[in-house]
Amino acid sequence: MNPPGPIAGPSALQADPLDDAAPERDLPSAHFYSVEYPGYVKPTSVSLAVERLGGQLRVENAFKRASSKTESLLELSLRPGNPFAHPVPGDVVSTSNILLKVVKRKRKRGAATDGTVGEYTVEALGMIPKTARFRSMVDYQYKPDMEDPIAKLRSAMDTMDVDGILRYRVPEEREDYTVSEDPAAMDIDPKLTGTDESAGPKMKSNLRLFTPPLFSRQVIPQNYNYKSNSASVVTTVVDEETGEEKKRLINRMRWKGYGPISISFSDTGVPDKPSTPVEEQRANADRKILKRLQELFQERAIWTRAAIFNQFMPFEVREIINSKVLLPLVSYVFQDGPWRDTQIRLGYDPRQDKQARIYQRLYFRNTNHPIVRPSVVSKRQEGRTELAQNRTEASSQDDKRTHIFDGVTVTKETAAFQLCDITDPMLKEMIEDEEDVRDECNERDGWYSTEAFERIKTVLRHKFFSLLGGHVATREECEALLVPQEGTNKLPPRPTQRLRFGKHNMAKGALPPEDAAVRPGGRNAHVCCLTLTAILQAHRLMATLQQKTKDGRFHEHT
Repeated sequence: MNPPGPIAGPSALQADPLDDAAPERDLPSAHFYSVEYPGYVKPTSVSLAVERLGGQLRVENAFKRASSKTESLLELSLRPGNPFAHPVPGDVVSTSNILLKVVKRKRKRGAATDGTVGEYTVEALGMIPKTARFRSMVDYQYKPDMEDPIAKLRSAMDTMDVDGILRYRVPEEREDYTVSEDPAAMDIDPKLTGTDESAGPKMKSNLRLFTPPLFSRQVIPQNYNYKSNSASVVTTVVDEETGEEKKRLINRMRWKGYGPISISFSDTGVPDKPSTPVEEQRANADRKILKRLQELFQERAIWTRAAIFNQFMPFEVREIINSKVLLPLVSYVFQDGPWRDTQIRLGYDPRQDKQARIYQRLYFRNTNHPIVRPSVVSKRQEGRTELAQNRTEASSQDDKRTHIFDGVTVTKETAAFQLCDITDPMLKEMIEDEEDVRDECNERDGWYSTEAFERIKTVLRHKFFSLLGGHVATREECEALLVPQEGTNKLPPRPTQRLRFGKHNMAKGALPPEDAAVRPGGRNAHVCCLTLTAILQAHRLMATLQQKTKDGRFHEHT
């Protein structure tokens, strides 16, 4: 029989007093804000440190809960008063720190030492919900000659010094772009700099360069450990002019674009095969869709993307968009000219074929058409498949005719049509008229004369925008627009459309009238106050200049 095992019970070991639970303390509800100042601050230099941060008001605005992105920006100026010095950018981040007050009791001199280091008392004063940090790399600094007239003018404009602004004169160009360097300016041993003392005085640049607003946008250092890119390989290239062989680094992981070949209207030839990166992806392309695209481009040499997509099923359109190589395998594009934003069959040059005039594209910008500007995240997530999803939702037969204009129905709010896709009887007669065809293709009007092309655009514009307004334009209305003004060959001006608020015809960043009202104590009120202050300063400056003109002090500038 086995002996009984150990019986559970209280431990015979004495508990360590250090293992006792720490006493609980109440955490005060007071909030403090912290600034990690990148420098040594003494109690007597706190005011100077706050001044370098932009002042007490600037620091308070940076820590406000409802402060804007601009107001929450905190900058440290190490050279205040110098407009050419670049400040150190700071970030206000959320923290959950506790502010502790630590007091050390000092021992009196002459007291007997018993090995005691000292007595400390710790007290929690409150929480630190926000902290300003300066952990970004400082921008490059360059100090120009502050005695230069441009530097003096810049300083005078900062302080609104009218006399200093009036004293400015354009300096005479002396062409002294290099001057001798002052040897006493920096006394360095020539052996350390590697210069030859017998070479004469050392020269320095005198180009009177002034600093840009920012030298570098890089704020985070790269941990490259003094090693080259592992994806780079050394390759040998031959200079076409000299025949000399050179070695250079090539990044094997570089991004390869799969877009169609793009040429300018002024280029002499046209591509007859796709680019090398696109050709390498031919084996991965959908053979059925690729064959169908080749057949379409044999039937018709030039297509718009909307016209091509209308020839396929929604899932096929999605494949064309996602693959990115199907269209570049069979077509190229023009950057400018009458066939801009169209897909053209490889090897076909519309500038050499008069029949290509029916493939010219017309586009009218609809100022009343709303534009939705999604965020960057939504662009990345939905941008690639947005058009394909729209095709999936629209399965009716009418949606397959969005690229056709018949003068009676409107299928979209933007006018972008090829002439061959216009079936309106009046416009079709004007398009097929061969009397005003050029002998040589023009970059602006293509194969049509300027007068004939303007007439087509005038009628198409009137018919399209009339349909958007719920009215079908008659032939009499269009013919009235084609009657030249009396005594000239110009067509009458088209009626201007009334702009509506809330659309993208407003200035970028502008608010609708109902949102632009000044709210008491709101941010708009603050902006209006700033604008009013700037206007008052401008009025004071103009009044001072006018007074000095009357006094005869400004006669040299009149």
